[in-house]
Amino acid sequence: MGTWARLTAIAAVAGTGLAVVSGAAGWDTAHRVLAALALPPLAALAALAWVSARRLLPVSLASLAAFGLAALLTGRAAHLVFASLAFAATALVAAGTLRGDAGDEGPLRDYLTLTKPRIMSLLLLTGGAGAFVGAAGIPAWGAFAATMAGLALACGGASALNHYLDRDIDRLMGARTDRRPVASGRVPAARALEFGLALSAFSFVLLDSLVNLPTALLALGGNLFYVLVYTRWLKRSTPQNIVIGGAAGAVPPLVGFAGASGHLGWAALVMFVVVFVWTPPHFWALALMLKEHYARANVPMLPVTRGDATTARQIVWYTLVLIAVTLAPVGFGTFGIVYGVAAAALGALFLWLAVELRRTLERVAAVRLFHFSLLYLALLFVAMALDSVV
Repeated sequence: MGTWARLTAIAAVAGTGLAVVSGAAGWDTAHRVLAALALPPLAALAALAWVSARRLLPVSLASLAAFGLAALLTGRAAHLVFASLAFAATALVAAGTLRGDAGDEGPLRDYLTLTKPRIMSLLLLTGGAGAFVGAAGIPAWGAFAATMAGLALACGGASALNHYLDRDIDRLMGARTDRRPVASGRVPAARALEFGLALSAFSFVLLDSLVNLPTALLALGGNLFYVLVYTRWLKRSTPQNIVIGGAAGAVPPLVGFAGASGHLGWAALVMFVVVFVWTPPHFWALALMLKEHYARANVPMLPVTRGDATTARQIVWYTLVLIAVTLAPVGFGTFGIVYGVAAAALGALFLWLAVELRRTLERVAAVRLFHFSLLYLALLFVAMALDSVV
């Protein structure tokens, strides 16, 4: 195993060890918090063992089982016994990860590529706007910084796991994807898996310890939905993949809102729905640009299965729904005039570009719509944040 697996193992040992010590000392509240923080790296270790180090799987599962029994058994003696067994088993797993040479782990710069920084920047912007809306103004900077850091780790971890799971189709989709770190072999697949799981686990630990539990659970839920539901299942099985899978990209505003307020509200739901409805026309414009690439990899994107005309027509319909969804909150008083003006102007331009694509079916029109859709979402969420401040 490589560096990231070893760091995850060390975090698991530290977490279980601190949980045992705090439990023995009778620090009830601190003990529960430390036990919650120990669970994500333990789960990540078990997943790593299942995929790439089966020799460590029995001990990893034993550690998780002992940890779970310690949580279930309320008697002090039994609780401490099983917690101690979990700590001992985790230490054995950690020792196993430290054996031997980690081997070639690939260039460090490729690990940054695994996090998909360009996509992450838009996700962080929507998450940051969610924090401003959740705070009904300028959020507390300490909590805001911790929320953004935890969200960045969650997004980066999910993207790295996406690279790991999609390495086979990335090799088939041409120059856009075949030079990605895992698909090209520059980063071994096992190391990308370790990296993605480590970032995901550390995200939960950071958000739960420095922000609040709802925020940590939302980030983890979005991560799992993107990796397991969209990437592993929907993407390869249905032309509606991005319609349903768009829910994963709509989670960051919820994370930001909960990080600032400690709960969710109607404005958070509005932000979620906006991103959810925006995702299909945005992604189908990209799919029209890269239809041949998806066809080579046998990925059932809508232009591949239903053709360009149907896809362009669906883009227009979804754009009309998007405009309605973005303007409705003004009528209900969720957002004010600053946001309303921005939503109306941006929506009109989005619709114009969508209709132009429907009329011409030209690749250049798809390119224009795709690039504008990115600017559209960024400016719309900046307007939400500004509306909350003023």
